[in-house]
Amino acid sequence: MSSLDSALRAEYKPSVSAVNQEATLAAKLQHQNETTSEPARSLSFQDLAEVLLAQQSVPSLPELERLVARTKISPHELHPYLGFKVGNYCRHRVVRNEFVEMLVLCWKPGQRTPIHDHNGSHGAVFVYEGILWETTFDYDAETGLAYKAHRELRDGGLTGSELPDIHQIGNPDVSGRDLITIHIYGPPLGVLKTYKLGSATIDLYTPADPDFL
Repeated sequence: MSSLDSALRAEYKPSVSAVNQEATLAAKLQHQNETTSEPARSLSFQDLAEVLLAQQSVPSLPELERLVARTKISPHELHPYLGFKVGNYCRHRVVRNEFVEMLVLCWKPGQRTPIHDHNGSHGAVFVYEGILWETTFDYDAETGLAYKAHRELRDGGLTGSELPDIHQIGNPDVSGRDLITIHIYGPPLGVLKTYKLGSATIDLYTPADPDFL
């Protein structure tokens, strides 16, 4: 059983300190190993943050997707991480350690990422509210970047990017509404590679610091 699957079975209390939290995780893990038939419970947004902070290794993409699928996010929990701006989407950091980070991104219609990969990280993206367009691409060193596929996700949709996936995501101009997404990356994002359609040129891009920490 992976460290993430074990941690997901634990009970959490938001007021528990980081040290006590690890002790609580260990105690709950021992209990759950003896009662593996107990069904997994839903997680709150706070639970999600605490599980991520408790990680001692980089969780896999399937583990992250299972984690997100179990999380029920209430508006009042998400409210402190919401904020929009003109010109570019907003990035709001929820938690980060050396193994994983979680961000809330807020998009006005027409705002989107460059075409990019995650250069060593994988990530899960959950659509909390709005319409997300994702376009994926194939890259060849001789012929350059080519279109692969496109899809639309709405409230409750979940997508993931493995290595070496190349994609572009954003809020389409025609959506007529704001978009709120939750992103979890393992390990945390560093310098990304960016691409241009029809070109073999690869550039480097460092995401801006979060607008709110």
